[in-house]
Formats: sequence, structure tokens, C-alpha cells
Amino acid sequence: MYDFCINGGGMVGAALALGLAQQRFKVAVIEPTLPREFNAEDGPDLRVSAISASSVSLLRKLGAWQYIESMRYKAYTGLSVWDAPQHRTDFTSQSVGEKQLGYFVENRLIQLGCHKALEACSQVDIYSGQSVKHIEQSDSGEENKQVSVVLCNGEGVSATWLIGADGAHSQVRQAMGIGSSGWQYQQQAMGITILLDKPVKPITWQQFTPQGPRAFLPMFGNYGSLVWYDNPDVLANLSKLNNGQLSSEIMNAFPLELTADGNGFTIVDKAVFPLTRAHASEYIRGNCVLIGDAAHTINPLAGQGVNLGFKDVEALLAVSAQYTALSSHELLSSNGFRAALKANYEAPRRRDNALMMSAMDGFYTLFSNELAPIKWFRNQLLSVAQRIEPAKREVLKYAIGLR
Repeated sequence: MYDFCINGGGMVGAALALGLAQQRFKVAVIEPTLPREFNAEDGPDLRVSAISASSVSLLRKLGAWQYIESMRYKAYTGLSVWDAPQHRTDFTSQSVGEKQLGYFVENRLIQLGCHKALEACSQVDIYSGQSVKHIEQSDSGEENKQVSVVLCNGEGVSATWLIGADGAHSQVRQAMGIGSSGWQYQQQAMGITILLDKPVKPITWQQFTPQGPRAFLPMFGNYGSLVWYDNPDVLANLSKLNNGQLSSEIMNAFPLELTADGNGFTIVDKAVFPLTRAHASEYIRGNCVLIGDAAHTINPLAGQGVNLGFKDVEALLAVSAQYTALSSHELLSSNGFRAALKANYEAPRRRDNALMMSAMDGFYTLFSNELAPIKWFRNQLLSVAQRIEPAKREVLKYAIGLR
């Protein structure tokens, strides 16, 4: 029997497995689809994440970052936001004494880096190519619970604790009957990978319009990623256009920064994604724990999604680190461990995640509203933020995980 079974070996689940393995726990990871191997000749994947300084620090400690940086990433040193040119705020890494603000990395490569590090962990078993058919928690009392997972091929996996790292439609959350609250936003987002004619500057920017933000994320080489937020019907029509037609629409909708200095582009890939907010009513029930998107999904406006997941990992590992001397059975029957998870993982992470969700919703409302009083306040906020360096530094430190 395993100490921990993690359903979901994505970025967050694989990172947690690394941390638990470092603490000498016996771990099973169930991941139906492992990331394909890296090939430098391949073009970029469509899904990209902005990885904060604190997330990079965690990935270094876990031994995954060395594999990620041996593949490819894009460090960025500047971040700009505006609605009109005269109301603009520019953040730089120099202002907070850092070499970079963070990194843009393809999601698959983050996951792959974690799995490369897991290959050296003898106490971790990866169950790949199979999904979960059934989850059952024993009813032998609060102090003697264990969880059994049956895979689609009939194989069984038993563990003291089951971790749901299986995304927004979490099987673990559903099997445990844990409710969630939230909604789907009226807007959706189209991700568009582009190849520019000239090298990409290490600066990310976001312009706010009444229809929704227009964002640019720099990637490796001459690649970049555009994010176009808009009404679902608008994006549905855009997704039907050929690349030439879509390029013309991008030129009309995006700011001049995109093609500054005559830097043209061609479209490589595109897809439309729904925007959802959801928050689980509990992160722990019985001997099951939720982390990452299984526990919370957030508006991606500020790119905090996976970084919140990595903060979950950090908090959970801080609790489990206090119990590494216990045998599996003692861990199973330890009310102290369950209480510690409740107090030091669930309580602070639910609070902090809810706060970030509300902050992003407030940000979304503030910058998507054309009511005259709100627009005036927004413009004043941006103008003042640009002039007051101490305030800018504190906001930036919080955004990149230094606070």
C-alpha cells in the first residue's frame, strides 16, 4: 500500500510527487497521458504559463527546473498594462532588484521536467495509459481510513491518502461528494501562437478594451503567444477564419506594440478556451485532499493559475514534512496529521485562493467597464501607479511571488 496516491500527473501533481518522494514517502501517480519527449525542432505548444519567481524556486528545490531550463523557456524583464497610451503603467525587473520577473514556459515542458526528475525517484510508481474507473474510501472509522482506486484495466491501487490533482473536472472531488461554487465568465479567450519576423523582446503587455483585454506573451526564439479576450460569439467567428483573415483581424484589434519596428508575424496555431471560476467547498474530506485546479480555477487575467497550484504544493509539503518519521500505518491513524492538514493546508490555502479570485474579479470588472466614474477611477489609478515607484514595487513583488 502507498502512503499517497496522486490522481493526476500534470504540472501540480507531478511537482507534489517529487516533494513527497524527497520526504521518503511511497507514492503512486496515476496519469493517463504522459508528456511526449522534448524535440528542439518542434514548434511551441499552445498552452503557456507565466511562472513566478516563487514557483521557480520551488521547482529548483524539487529538482525539476534543471530539466526545464535545459529545454526552452523565455525569461521576461518587463510588464506593461494600459487602456489608453496616456494611462499606462510599466513594470521592470530592475525596480525590484531581480534579473527577471518570471518565465514563460510551455505547460507540457513544465510537466515533462517534473517527470524527468521523477525517473530518479525509486519510491514513486507511475501508472500511465490508464484512467480511474472507481474510487472508494473505507468506512472503518475516522482513524483507520484508506482509499482504493480501481483503474480502467481492473488494476487496483490502495493508499493511505488520495490526492486529487486531476483538474477542474476532478474525479476525486466528485467521488468524495465535495461541492464547488463559481461560474463561467461571459467572455472567453482565444490563444494564438505566432512566429514573428524578428526576435521577441522580453516584455509582456496587456491592453484593456471595452470588449476585453489583448495580451502578448513572449516565447523562445521569435515565437510569441497572443491572448484575445472577447464575447464567445466573436471568438467563434474568428476561429472560423483562415490564418490570413485572422492576421488582418489581429492587426485591427491589437495595439501597435505587436508590430513595432516593422516586426511582422505569421500564425502557427490557435484555440478558444472558456473562462471559469470555481472553488471547492472543502479541500479535505476523509483521506482525500484536493490541490491545484481540482480545488480552484481562476480567471487567467494575471496568469496566476498554476502558480496558485504550486503554492498549494508548498503548503501541503510543509505539513507532510513534519510526519516523515511515521510509518504508513501511523500516518493512516494519525488524527494529528489530518488536523494539521486542515489547519495548515486547507484553511490558509482556501483563504488565500479566495482572496486572489476576488482580486482578479475586481481587476476584471475595473478594466472591462466603460461606465464614466469607473473609467475615470481606472485611468487615475494607472496614472498614479506609473508615478509612485514604491507602490509599483510592492504591487509587482506580490504579482511575481516575492510577497
